[in-house]
Parts: sequence; C-alpha cells; structure tokens
Amino acid sequence: MNTSSVQSGQLSGDATRLLQSENVSQPTMSSRDIADLVGSRHDDVKRSIVRLSDRRVIQLPPLADVKNHLGQTVAEYQICKRDTYIIVAQLCPEFTARLVDRWQELEEQVAKPAFDISSLNDPKVLLALLTDNVRKVVTLEADNTELTKENHLLEVKVEQDAPKVAFHDMVTVSHKRYNAAQAAKIIGTGRTRLLQFMRQKGWVTRTNEPYQAKIEAGLLDVKLGTFEHPIDGTIPTCSTLITGKGLTKLQAMWQSREEDLLT
Repeated sequence: MNTSSVQSGQLSGDATRLLQSENVSQPTMSSRDIADLVGSRHDDVKRSIVRLSDRRVIQLPPLADVKNHLGQTVAEYQICKRDTYIIVAQLCPEFTARLVDRWQELEEQVAKPAFDISSLNDPKVLLALLTDNVRKVVTLEADNTELTKENHLLEVKVEQDAPKVAFHDMVTVSHKRYNAAQAAKIIGTGRTRLLQFMRQKGWVTRTNEPYQAKIEAGLLDVKLGTFEHPIDGTIPTCSTLITGKGLTKLQAMWQSREEDLLT
C-alpha cells in the first residue's frame, strides 16, 4: 500500500492524476481516473472506496483537493496500485484488463526520462538534432512551394474561366430569347452551321422546329405566327427561339466541339 501523505492543493485537471512523493517510488491513481475508466459516477466510486475501507479490504486512501473542468474544487482519493485492482473488481470486473493497460501507460510515462540538457555537449546529439531540424525545414519549404504552385494554378484557372463565368451569369439570368441568327453571332458561328449542329444534337427537327423535350427543359421556345402567301393564303409559321439557359448550354457544347476538332 502507498502510505505516503499527499498534500492537499490544486492538481492537474487531466483525467489522470499521477502522484509521486520524494520518498515513495510507487505512483497513485485518483478516484476520478477510475470513474472515467469504468464509466461510473465519481461519487459512486468514492462510496465504494469507503465501503471497502470499512470492511478493511483496503486502507482508506488520502484525499486531495482538485480543480475540475468547471473550476470547482472537488476531493479525490489518491489510491495505490494494489487497491485500484480491488476497487475496479468491486465496481466492474470486466474492466480489469483496461485498468492493467492504463497502469502500464502511466508507469511508462513516469519511467520515460526527460531530455538531458547535458547531452547537448555531445557532438553526435547536436548533429542529430540539427539534421532533424533541417529535414523539417526542407519539408516545410517543399510544402510551401507546392501550395504556391497550386495557388498559382488556381489563379490562372480563375482568370481563364472569368469570361465563361461572366457569359454564364449574363445570359442565364436573362429572360431574353434569341433567334438562331442572334445565338449564332453570340457563339461565334453562322446561323446555318448552328442549326445543323442543333439538328445533330437532337434539339430541332429537320425543319428546324424545336423538340418538345427541349422546350420543357427550358432550353428552347417557339414563336408561332402566320404569313400571307400570294397563292395559298394564310400559312402558319413556327420559329425556334433559344432561351438564356439554352444559349449557355449551346455555347458550352460548341466550345467542346471546337476543342475536340483541335485534338
């Protein structure tokens, strides 16, 4: 058992309270840490400790005042290694293995030596530290160079796409409808070539009338009218109109067509 006295005071607010006195090499574990390990309320763990002490199964461990995460002062038992196994077996036997693992972690932390400043007198140690720092600096510089390249590529991409974005924003939100000649001029081709392209893509019929599916999709519209034929009289007409949405899509399709022809 750990019979050393533990002075009350503010301790670390971490889940694990690992205490050592100058005269005792065996560390202790707090009742709060045990509660966290087994998933129980801290008050329940403390009551179990008192009951086991009353039955003389363990010795009542010393208390220490500790600040919790809310800044409140709470009393926690500081328990030796032997008694932690008894308490956990009483509370929740299936967590004994977890307690063993936790003790191993704590003892490894305590046994791990701190950096010895005197080792800086060893040229090999200095060289190793310098080499490690140089490696980290080189890695950081490489990362910065890569980020700089990526940022430059993004800036170039944004600059290249600016006209396309502007065209899209301008045309898509417009409620204006365009005839084939107007749309061809905006795209940069001729009326005949554009209508041929639209027939190939299934937008219009052989007589350049819009398909119903393209009208329903909001890409095309139709203008109905009439004209007076000198012999046949009044003849109905049907003119295909291209919406702002349709013009945006056609422009993208036409651009893709030109890129394919260049490859």
